[in-house]
Amino acid sequence: MKIQTVTASALLLDMDGTLVNSDAVVERLWSEWAAVQGLAWGAVEPLIHGRQGWLTMSLLLPDRPPADNLADEKRMLDESRVDVAGVVAVPGAGVFLAALDGVPHALVTSADDDLARRRMAAGGLPFPAVAVTAEMVGASKPDPEGFLLAASTLGVDPGACLVLEDSEAGIAAGLAAGARVLGVGERAASYSPTYWVPDFTAVSVSVAHDGGVRLMLVG
Repeated sequence: MKIQTVTASALLLDMDGTLVNSDAVVERLWSEWAAVQGLAWGAVEPLIHGRQGWLTMSLLLPDRPPADNLADEKRMLDESRVDVAGVVAVPGAGVFLAALDGVPHALVTSADDDLARRRMAAGGLPFPAVAVTAEMVGASKPDPEGFLLAASTLGVDPGACLVLEDSEAGIAAGLAAGARVLGVGERAASYSPTYWVPDFTAVSVSVAHDGGVRLMLVG
């Protein structure tokens, strides 16, 4: 058994795939969209996690009018607001978030504020006091803008932050922000995060003497 101790001044937390498992909803909506567009699921699935929907669509169909992508994204988001079947907390996420009381942390998600609150609630998780959501940034992950904004809001240098992510786009964004990245879940293991755990049952939290956080990772 390997044990690592990681310290940081603040934690920047992705939501979908990291704190809540929303794959059932996300993949259901995207598989329907892919079928309509005549795209093979194998080409679509690797690009849907961690990005805003319009960006995924533009990558898959670069010649498609942006207005069509935005309209499809809005429709899918509206459907996902009422479709929370299968949305559950990642194992250990509730205990993990409860342990962050007094620790600087922020949610950084490609979902908008309303959807983020609905999914966190569906997973039985508290919504962090500081959150950077889709409508607050001009660029989607893998651009680091969201993580940089969250670090600035917390008053912490990005290099002193630890990002928690599951997707290729999210991990790339965290590293581009200058932070270290803790990958969470099987998907994250493929994308070279700084550290990795299968879920939050492998993480214990304590407050560091300087007001930051110390994580013990067991794997």
